[in-house]
Amino acid sequence: MDLIRLPAWRRKYIKTMKIKKGDQVIVTLGRDRGQKGKVTEVDTKNNTVVVPGVNMYKKHEKKRDEKHPGGFVDYARPLSMGKIALICPKCGKPTRAGYLVVKGSKERICRKCEQKI
Repeated sequence: MDLIRLPAWRRKYIKTMKIKKGDQVIVTLGRDRGQKGKVTEVDTKNNTVVVPGVNMYKKHEKKRDEKHPGGFVDYARPLSMGKIALICPKCGKPTRAGYLVVKGSKERICRKCEQKI
């Protein structure tokens, strides 16, 4: 997608996020600091990700039927990108992701061990 051809109001919503769905991450800030998990949702517009088991909150639900009995329900709220770090699958360390362009293809690399992610 070429950013020059897009109108100005659309360009500001297109962000490249270096963390993708399925990546292993660790929480670096907040009450869940140190917890690890796999990313299930990525929201590029709000710059947030959802990691199950991390940033859990309770919600009160009303009884609807036998399948939905109601009561307290636990759910994961989105985390800001600034509060998480990508874990490299090769070296196992929290790292930042970088890009390497090889023959027109753009690949993510680990900034610590320089391996492909």
